[in-house]
Amino acid sequence: MEPQPDQQCVLIDNLRRHVDRLAGIIGPRHVGLPHALAAAATLVERELVSAGYSVQRQAYRAGGQEVSNLVAELPGAARADEIVILGAHYDTVPTTPGADDNGSAVAVLLEVARLMRSRQCARTIRFVAFTCEESPHFHTGEMGSQMYARSCRARGDRLVGMLCLEMVGFYASAPDSQRIPSAIPSFLRPVFPPRGDFLAAVGNLRSWKLLWKFRRGFRRTGRLPLFSIVLPEAIHDIRRSDNSSFWDQGYQALMLTDTSYLRNPHYHLASDTPETLDYERMAAAVYGVMGGVAEVALARSPRR
Repeated sequence: MEPQPDQQCVLIDNLRRHVDRLAGIIGPRHVGLPHALAAAATLVERELVSAGYSVQRQAYRAGGQEVSNLVAELPGAARADEIVILGAHYDTVPTTPGADDNGSAVAVLLEVARLMRSRQCARTIRFVAFTCEESPHFHTGEMGSQMYARSCRARGDRLVGMLCLEMVGFYASAPDSQRIPSAIPSFLRPVFPPRGDFLAAVGNLRSWKLLWKFRRGFRRTGRLPLFSIVLPEAIHDIRRSDNSSFWDQGYQALMLTDTSYLRNPHYHLASDTPETLDYERMAAAVYGVMGGVAEVALARSPRR
C-alpha cells in the first residue's frame, strides 16, 4: 500500500522531530547523565501514550541509578497469547548524541507503533524501548534487553519472534560504501551488497523461519532494499545489539540495521548528529518494518 503524499510528509516530519529531540536537544543519554536518560525515557513514553497506548515501565537499577524499559502493547485477537516484540534501545555511549545510534531506531519504533495502532492482529505486538544497551552494560545482567528477555522466559511468554531495530538511518549510494564484517568467510562475501543503500535483517541460524516471514512482509510493503541473511553466532557482529539477549533465552530474533560502523563513519562519535540521517529512506524503512511486523503478527487489513 503506497502512502499518500501528505502521510509521507507527516511521517518524515515525525521521524526528524523524534531524532532532533533525542540527539539534538537531549544529546548523550546514559547512567552517567541520569537526567538525560530519564528525559529520553519520558519522551518515548509520552509519544507512545499520544499514539493511544498505555505504557508500563520495567524499572531496575543499573550503574547505581534507577532505569526503565518501556513497554506498550497492541493486544492480539485469535492468538493473543503469542507475542511479537519490536524493540530499540534509547541510550547512548558518552561520546555521542546518538542520532543514528540509536535515535533513528527509536524514531522508527515510535512511528511503526503509531501507524499500527489501527491494525487488528491475531498475535499480540509489544513495542519495547530498552535502556542500557551500550557499554559498560553490554552483554551484562544490567543490559535492559537482558532484563526483559529473562522476564519473558520467567513468565513463560510465548514469544514467536523479536525484531531489534539497531541504527536504521544512515544510507550511502556510492560504490564500495558498504564494508563486510571481517569474520564473514570468503565464499559468502560475493552475496553482500557493495553499496550502503539497504536495510539488513540478520538472524542466527535458528531464526530462519522468522527471517523468512519478516522478509516476505517487508518486501510486500517496503520500497527500501532489504538484505537478509542468517549466520552462526560465532560471527560476533550479529550479536552487537538487543537481539542477542533474546537468543540467549532461546527465542528467535532478528537485528534490523543499517550495519552500523560497516557503513556509518560517525559511529560512536560526536558527529553522529541528526543532519547526517536520510529521513526519506527512514520513512521507507518504517513501511517495510511495519509490513514485516504485520506478517509475523498475522495482521488483518487496517480498521476503517
